[in-house]
Amino acid sequence: MEENLKTIPHEKLVCMNDDTQGCGYVIDLAYARADNLLLGEQIYRADAKLWLHDELALVVKRAAQICRDDYSIRFVLYDGLRTVDAQEKMLKTKRVADNPQWLIEPRMLSVPGAGGHPRGMAVDIGLIDADGVLLDMGCAFDDLSAVAHRHYADLSEEARRNRGVLDECMMRASVEVGIDILPLPQEWWDYRLPVDVFNQYAPLRDADLPPEMRMLSPD
Repeated sequence: MEENLKTIPHEKLVCMNDDTQGCGYVIDLAYARADNLLLGEQIYRADAKLWLHDELALVVKRAAQICRDDYSIRFVLYDGLRTVDAQEKMLKTKRVADNPQWLIEPRMLSVPGAGGHPRGMAVDIGLIDADGVLLDMGCAFDDLSAVAHRHYADLSEEARRNRGVLDECMMRASVEVGIDILPLPQEWWDYRLPVDVFNQYAPLRDADLPPEMRMLSPD
């Protein structure tokens, strides 16, 4: 790891579980469950929380308010901080072993330590209606097919509209709070701080965090 990378103090991480009612979103931490679509195995500990760097948290909370107030739609937050340890554990799952092509460039799963997630600077978001029903986004969260790409053309009008609502709310919030974000082109659900921002910081391991903030169960 490069010595000139800045350290993210754990105090800069916001627990998104603390204010779900006030901000119009719900938490469904996908990798704390064994039935997640991508891996089919539990990665995080069952009581893990969803943590975001405070700048991204500010954008997400404002965007969720806009979505709730303007569209009567709520955000579902699927993932945020994914420590290096968690990334390493993901690569050891049977599903990844059965799909070695996921690790060939362009990779479907990041090299441990790479990207926004191990810095709390990426978030995965879906949408639900007022009754808590998931909205049609063209494909499920964590579907690794081409349909997940933001520029995939063969979508229903409903899915196109829903993706547009999510994008519009996130980008409006970004402008309002003055923090730039990057919608990841390959995944309609992924929003992150820009690459030149998160690459200034060292990724976080569980050992860098207090016990209550760690993502994995102790050995």
